[in-house]
Amino acid sequence: MITLIWPWILILAPLPLIFRVVKSPMPLQTPALRSTFLSKIANKNLNNKKRSWSKWFILLLLYLCWLCAIVALSRPVWFGQPMELPTSGRDILVAVDISGSMEQDDMNLNGRSVSRLEAVKSVVGDFVLKRKGDRLGLILYGERAYLQTPLSFDRKTMELLLNEAQIGFAGQGTAIGDAIGLAIKRLQDRPANNRVLILLTDGSNNAGEINPLKAAQLAAKAKVKIHTVGIGAEKQEEWGLFGKRIVNPSVDLDEETLSIIADTTGGTYFRARNPSELSTIYNYLNEIEPIEQELETIRPTLALYHWPLSAAFCFAIIATFMSNKLRVYE
Repeated sequence: MITLIWPWILILAPLPLIFRVVKSPMPLQTPALRSTFLSKIANKNLNNKKRSWSKWFILLLLYLCWLCAIVALSRPVWFGQPMELPTSGRDILVAVDISGSMEQDDMNLNGRSVSRLEAVKSVVGDFVLKRKGDRLGLILYGERAYLQTPLSFDRKTMELLLNEAQIGFAGQGTAIGDAIGLAIKRLQDRPANNRVLILLTDGSNNAGEINPLKAAQLAAKAKVKIHTVGIGAEKQEEWGLFGKRIVNPSVDLDEETLSIIADTTGGTYFRARNPSELSTIYNYLNEIEPIEQELETIRPTLALYHWPLSAAFCFAIIATFMSNKLRVYE
């Protein structure tokens, strides 16, 4: 259905006609003396009747140009059929650590060694696409925390922005407390039994202004359930001066703090040592039962002002061309 947002503007449509009636043209004065030198011009006056239709046609074009411009100003809009948004689901924020340590290549994905962040993108991307009916949002954090994607049903865009995340975008540190604080701020206006944060990290809090345990207490008061995921292998072969040795690349992972955060808020702490375990964790999280939400209805809209505006431009071009052509023959 096509609707005009500002239909009252159409009252200006007869304005050019009113002006033409009110503002009468000045009378033409015929010169008293005639010269044979101007005989050609006098002869041209015989063709005035033939050209009068062109002048009236130009006036018509200009009036059509005016009408199209008025219609464009009235903001014509097409409204589609009402569409119901999903009536169930949760509000889930996914906080992903993109600090420098996430560049560690201790994950094995499809037979090749990849960084922790690349493994997270692969697994979390699949999780996002499966959460149909949920409002999902993405937080990226390092030394600072940023809301990369607000809560939305647009899972494709969230997956795209997650895949575009790069190490160091938010600094090299890890501000777990700030990430939780940002999540509380974004979830506090949502239904109380609907607020979920999935926080993934491979280290410990060493940046930011908010202590993670204090942030967890605030989250519990705001009824935000936090599931924490610690990622990173526990064994990795490394070459040194004395040959090959086994090291623990996840020595900086603060599992105790992550467990306390999850327990304080009613969530669960998970440990992911490889992409397979990470995938299992997100499959489990994907089983969270949806909760009924208020029914929301939207109607797709499409602005149409550019069509009458383009028509006005075309009429103006034709009128200008014909007017110049008449001057040539006069």
